[in-house]
Amino acid sequence: MARQPPTQQPPPVMKVVVKYGKLGLTRFASHRDFVRVLERGLRRAEIPMAYSSGFSPHPRVSYINPAPTGVESVAEYLSLALSRIINPEEIRQRLDEVMPDGFPILEVSPFTPDQSWPASRWQVDLPEADPAWLLQAVRAFLAHPEVLVSREVKTGLRTFDARSAVTCLGVEDHTCTMVIRHQDPLVRPDDVLTALCHLTPELVCGVPMIRRLWQGTETG
Repeated sequence: MARQPPTQQPPPVMKVVVKYGKLGLTRFASHRDFVRVLERGLRRAEIPMAYSSGFSPHPRVSYINPAPTGVESVAEYLSLALSRIINPEEIRQRLDEVMPDGFPILEVSPFTPDQSWPASRWQVDLPEADPAWLLQAVRAFLAHPEVLVSREVKTGLRTFDARSAVTCLGVEDHTCTMVIRHQDPLVRPDDVLTALCHLTPELVCGVPMIRRLWQGTETG
């Protein structure tokens, strides 16, 4: 049987940005798990998606700086191309109704070319940490021009500077808040915690609870 030519899809007529959350136990869902859940939700909500061309068309979705597995967030974003014009609030309502608990659809807005998400603000709760040692570690981190940490990546162990990406780091009792630029290599909140423990060995972080509060400019 002759192989069928690739399917040619019509160009999208509208593009939106979807803001969503990962709350509770859904923080342990991988990014791949969320992709499957979202695509099923888009079909159930009958959102008029635009598809890629080729033998296996997929919805034209782009994910923007997804949070690591195990991290809560109220500031996840994706862009979605549509095949026809539809009210963004209608998209939010229809999609929010069919998404599982823990994946709230918080906002849908028209995409604009000048949009960017260069940094994230994170809240890190450390209930097992001694506040005095935590404060000392934060002060030491801010005083250093460079703090090297190592993390396993797909290509092996990688060492990089965690300090250069952090533009703001504060502490109150058992909670740290930090603003981290999105740069290469990507610095994560747990990398900053590794750096804090390295600078102050007396600090015991235990099991942190990490939540992304927003993505946007470094000043909020």
